[in-house]
Amino acid sequence: MTFADPTTTTAAPSAAAAPANPVRVRDIRLDFFRGLAMFIILFAHTPGNFLTSWIPARWGFSDATEIFVFCSGMASAIAFGSTFQRAGFALGTARVGYRIWQVYWAHVGLFFATTALLAFVTDLDITTRNYWGQLNLWMLFVEGEHWQNPDMLFRFMTLQWVPNLFDILPMYMVILAMMPIVIFLARVHLGLVAAFCGILWLLGQRKFMEAAGLPYLNFTAEPWVGNDDWQRRWFLNPFGWQLVFFTGFAFMRGWLPKPPVNKMLIGIAAFIVLANIPLSNIGVRELGFDWARDWRADNRQWISKSDFGLLRYVQFLALAYLAWVLAGDKGHRLRVSATSALSRAWDKVLTVILKVGQQSLAVFVVSIFVARFNGFAMDILGRETITVLAVNAFGCGVLILTAYLAGWFKSVPWKPKASR
Repeated sequence: MTFADPTTTTAAPSAAAAPANPVRVRDIRLDFFRGLAMFIILFAHTPGNFLTSWIPARWGFSDATEIFVFCSGMASAIAFGSTFQRAGFALGTARVGYRIWQVYWAHVGLFFATTALLAFVTDLDITTRNYWGQLNLWMLFVEGEHWQNPDMLFRFMTLQWVPNLFDILPMYMVILAMMPIVIFLARVHLGLVAAFCGILWLLGQRKFMEAAGLPYLNFTAEPWVGNDDWQRRWFLNPFGWQLVFFTGFAFMRGWLPKPPVNKMLIGIAAFIVLANIPLSNIGVRELGFDWARDWRADNRQWISKSDFGLLRYVQFLALAYLAWVLAGDKGHRLRVSATSALSRAWDKVLTVILKVGQQSLAVFVVSIFVARFNGFAMDILGRETITVLAVNAFGCGVLILTAYLAGWFKSVPWKPKASR
């Protein structure tokens, strides 16, 4: 079974004269939306940032995490799916393992760099805040019978302890490890892939599993807590979140057909997105729908971010479909052909967003670090509107610089061009 790569298209040559090197047109939508997600994640993880009150997550159940994971699934289909076809199952699995190894050390480096930053700014005594305490890192810094377990760092390095804020890369690693299984099942029958993902998602829904008296599938985040009722699990449950990852993967591999663009589907998707607003954070906070607050409290299992509730999935797919339609085929509506100053400015902005999206792992790691620094900076400088906007602009600038530096290093400029 073979699958075409839907991220690029080849211009059809005439029968009389087929060009030796057919023109390939890149679909920029993946990089564009992944780049936007990186900026949103920066805003969302900056403590005390008023922009967080107005990010897309406040208007619906889903947020930038869905964008990141969905687009990661699509990117993985491009990066790894063809390797399984071209090099075979063993080498494809080896490449996935190498990527997990890279993500693991990115996770380790991010944690220690961020912890060092928080310890440093706390010791400055410029503010009265305990910054490492905000992330519940007491077990690393406070001596006592219940803290500083001698094997704490071992538990961190083996992913037994996953501290607050550091859930997404471990979740990503576990999902990547599922990829060879999914590829194998797809070679047998695509229905097995759907069954595998659906069953894993169901087993990862805590409310449903506990109601049925069955084991709940997730990892413990604080293994020294003996009482299971008080045990914190991974906030982003990989067994729930794999559903949106492999949905993106399946679309990009051609296992799921591209949805048609028609008025009926657009209308259904728009209705789902608009109907979600009264039930959203904005609906409760700004529109004053008290009944929505009660509804959210009674239906947490359907909108749970931790276990990836089903209504988050439905709302995200509706929003993604509308974004996909608005961007146009291969993202052609994102590009402006006019020569006005405004169109030239947008073209530069688009180029930057695409670059950030292309280097999403490096940018994401830096964004978490910068977000904590920006929160500290706002504590010092104040949270007047102009100050908050300036600090956020600084953070965006760091992400952009990171993307261009990562791209430059990946181009191996020290090698002769002929050998790259």
